[in-house]
Order: sequence, then C-alpha cells, then structure tokens
Amino acid sequence: MSEGSQTRPAWIAVDWGTSNLRAWAMDARGQVLAEAASEDGMGKLAKAEFEPALLRLIGGWLGEGPMPIIACGMVGSRQGWCEAPYRSVPCPPLDPLAQVAVPTTDPRLAMRIAPGLRQTTPADVMRGEETQIAGALSLIPDYDGVLCLPGTHSKWAQISAGEVVSFQTFMTGEMFALLSETSVLRHGMEGDGWDDAAFDSAVGDALSRPERLAARLFALRAEGLIADLAPAAARARLSGLLIGAELAAARPYWLGQPVTLVGEAKLSAAYARALALQGVTAPSLSVTDCTLAGLTSLAHQAKAAR
Repeated sequence: MSEGSQTRPAWIAVDWGTSNLRAWAMDARGQVLAEAASEDGMGKLAKAEFEPALLRLIGGWLGEGPMPIIACGMVGSRQGWCEAPYRSVPCPPLDPLAQVAVPTTDPRLAMRIAPGLRQTTPADVMRGEETQIAGALSLIPDYDGVLCLPGTHSKWAQISAGEVVSFQTFMTGEMFALLSETSVLRHGMEGDGWDDAAFDSAVGDALSRPERLAARLFALRAEGLIADLAPAAARARLSGLLIGAELAAARPYWLGQPVTLVGEAKLSAAYARALALQGVTAPSLSVTDCTLAGLTSLAHQAKAAR
C-alpha cells in the first residue's frame, strides 16, 4: 500500500515497546500492506500522548469507520496507555477474550491490547514476548520444547501442549549495554568489532565457573591496561561471559530439550553459537515474523470468537 493509496487495511498490527513503536497495515489474509515505525516508545510518553503518537504514525491508513487495531508490548503496562492485566501461567500465550479495549478520543480507533504473562514462583513477567511465542507456535505447530527469546531481557519459556508452562527472564542484554557503555569497561570497548575465538572461550569460562563472573569481568579492564587486549576481543568476551552465565543458570531449560530461538538475527546467532558449543542445535525464527504471526493469530481468533 503506497503512501496516499485509497486502499484501506482490514486491521492494523502494533508492537509498542519501551523505546519504539511499530505498526503494520494488514489485509484480511494476514498479509502486510504497509509498515511504519517511530521512536515514540512507551518510556517517552505521558498517558495523554499515546493516542496522538499512534495517529501520527497510522493516520494515513484510517478511513471514516472504526479500524480494528491489535497491540502488544509495554503499551499495556501500568506506565503505558491502558493497563492490560497479566495472565498467569500455565496458559496459552494469547487469549482473544483477555484483550483489553482502550478508550480513545478518535472514533476511528478500535484498539485492543494483548495482556502479558506472569509467573508467581519464581516471580517473573513478560509483555510482548507472549505474542512472539504465539507467533512461533503458529509457525511451528505442535511444538513441545523450549523457546529462547534473546533481547534486552532474554526469556526462556517451556512450551507444552500449546501452553507456556514456565519461564525465566535474564537481564543479559541490559547488563551488556550498561557494562560496555557506562562502566569502567567502556574504555576498552571502542567500536563494534568482534572476535569469535574470544567469545567461544568466554562462554566456556562462564559455564564452567559462573561464580567467578565478577572477577572475569574486571579482568577485561586489567588486560586492556597491561596486555593491550583488543577492543573486538574485549566486546566478544564480555558478551560470551554474560551469555555463558545465562546458559549456566538456564541449564534446566536447554539441557536435553529442543530449543528454538526467536530474536534479532545477530543476537540470535550469538546464542546459537553459544548453545552449539554445548552440543545444542537451536534453529532461529525472526522476531518480526513471530510478532506479526502472533498478532494475526489473535486477530483471527478474536474474529472467530465474535
């Protein structure tokens, strides 16, 4: 659908995270007609600013009547536009009857938000990843095993009989960003180079001795000062240490289980490499494909439920 086209979508899919807003104009078959994105993430908006931010992005796709919009992500958090209360696991990743209708000023917007999931013991939550999980299950039907969703806060989810049985979150991505950009380690992390051998070695170190993680991290700084550790090797080792520590803690999820990755290509490749070092072959699915497939499955279920 080109800009200015009179063709209107059947519905609009929205993935609204903390930092970014993405939207797709969809036809009745679930095919993408157009897409748009902005930096109007949840973290930058007050309550009254969500509707104008959405209209700036999708206004050209709207007609005169109400447009069905299905959203997932942090837009449904307490700090978002309208809170969509968590659903408790074990449960299917999405439930069309649990969607929350969003009050809007513009009558052209008929918006609903998919709730996230929560786990009581140990305490854990997710928002947005439940839609990616639903999309993955629609792309690989009858999947029983583990889904790993690398990201700022990576998730490991046990899947059985179409339900999320349990999950665990790791702040690995956020820790990498903080350590490489704001800690003392930043002085040796210039550029975006990479060293596969350094990454592999660090994964092994963290898996074998996770209790030494803090000491291994400072060694990156020390080696930069006294042994001229290259920035590419330092960055790769930092990533390997953090992912290795995550794998050590998540061992009950991946040991002896089928594992599929859902994430951005470069990050998923790092996790796949780390898992391969442990003898685990983990195929990858695109996070965008899974998000769209999940929102499409919700749109079809919601239509059938009406």
